[in-house]
Amino acid sequence: MAKRVLIKFSGEALANEDGHGIDSETLKFIASEIKSLVDSGVEVGLVIGGGNIIRGVNAAKEGIIKRSSGDYMGMLATVINAVAIQEALEYFGLKTRVQSAIHMKEICEPFIVRRAIRHLEKGRVVIFAAGTGNPFFTTDTAATLRAVEIGAQMIIKATKVDGVYDKDPAKYPDAKKLPVLTYEEAMQDNIKVMDDTSIALAKDNSLPIIVCDMFEKGNLYDIIINENYDKCSIVTDKKENA
Repeated sequence: MAKRVLIKFSGEALANEDGHGIDSETLKFIASEIKSLVDSGVEVGLVIGGGNIIRGVNAAKEGIIKRSSGDYMGMLATVINAVAIQEALEYFGLKTRVQSAIHMKEICEPFIVRRAIRHLEKGRVVIFAAGTGNPFFTTDTAATLRAVEIGAQMIIKATKVDGVYDKDPAKYPDAKKLPVLTYEEAMQDNIKVMDDTSIALAKDNSLPIIVCDMFEKGNLYDIIINENYDKCSIVTDKKENA
């Protein structure tokens, strides 16, 4: 069983039916899934995207807003989502801290790796907000970076599908699931696991990437506690290691 993990959720996963805002039922579901892990002794770090509020690339696509400014707007969106997740976790009785790569002391702590590790050791869930604090880097890269910094044994990308496919399963009925991939395979153009920077960082640190369906109840528990990888895909050094 992994002792310490980092879980990455997309901001879009929190959205209401119209694709925007924050859905309270989704917050409750995520919080209950995280609680089952913490209650079993797993130390959990979280990173959440901001796409339900704004995406930096989209904000800058017309050229009025600079890409760097758009990315900073996206980072602020992740802080909003982090505070929402914090409230949901605390509603379920979990001790939680939000650490931001952009200082905003009235809302959350600054990111300090030693403090984050100490929180985890005390059983607190740590939510890492504001990406890396730098434009042009995705929250996928931020998640991998934080996972490496805190010494997580795996990074889990919780998505709306049950793993990685050779093409988009929503568009192609004949799409095939890939249960195990190497880092090199995960960086192929037709396979969208995470961005190449985040995968390269995971590869350099031999950090396994697990891609799974976040909306299946008990899935995270089954993967982390029971080490059951039937309902996910794994990106790792070598296929025979999986």
